Amino acid sequence: MGRVALVTGGTRGIGAAIATELKAAGYEVAVNYGGNDEAARAFTADHDVPAFKWDVADHAACAAGVAQVTEQVGPVEVLINNAGISRDGFCHKMTPENWDRVLDVDLSSCFHMSHAVLGEMRGSGFGRIVNISSINGQAGQLGVANYAAAKAGMLGFTKALALENAAKGITVNAVCPGYVATDLIAGVADDMMVRIVSGIPVGRIGEPDEIARCVLFLVADEAGFITGSTLSVNGGAYMI
Repeated sequence: MGRVALVTGGTRGIGAAIATELKAAGYEVAVNYGGNDEAARAFTADHDVPAFKWDVADHAACAAGVAQVTEQVGPVEVLINNAGISRDGFCHKMTPENWDRVLDVDLSSCFHMSHAVLGEMRGSGFGRIVNISSINGQAGQLGVANYAAAKAGMLGFTKALALENAAKGITVNAVCPGYVATDLIAGVADDMMVRIVSGIPVGRIGEPDEIARCVLFLVADEAGFITGSTLSVNGGAYMI
């Protein structure tokens, strides 16, 4: 049996690509989702990966969800904090509710989920946590102050958590995708997409599988000397 991996927001987009890549590599995979029951049922039927529903912004729900995964699949050894939402708007027009919800789902969820799995990981002497951040957390972007703040916060969280757990055999890293072909950009107007692609040196947007392969590399047993790092996967759109 392979190591048990849990992917939040794992039934669509980048999360689904990560889950299927992990399963193909021999991991025992479970996914979390927040609300789209139809997509979750289809994903499970297509890939034979169990899907568990809970709100990652709720600390108690995360603890209960991880306990359910542990009972049905096994103790979580690999955690991918991928769940995220956007509620776009310029800061002077943004509602407090939209600010709070994005920070809760995109950033606080990383604490809730990590808190739920770290005890078992520290006890076993092995763990892999990968936080899926964004180019917008590195470079910023117009109209997404809440999203950019959450994704930037994930990078600081990654480094602090890596320092706290390195001696226990646990690595914590972040992946920052650029523009990737998912539902988040499916509705972008054609003229805007032309402008986006013109700013990407490789001349195209990314594919979810390209992000998934980076995650697969970071969670491998052999990647134990990589921790506290940020892997930028953006086609050269932002270089640091």
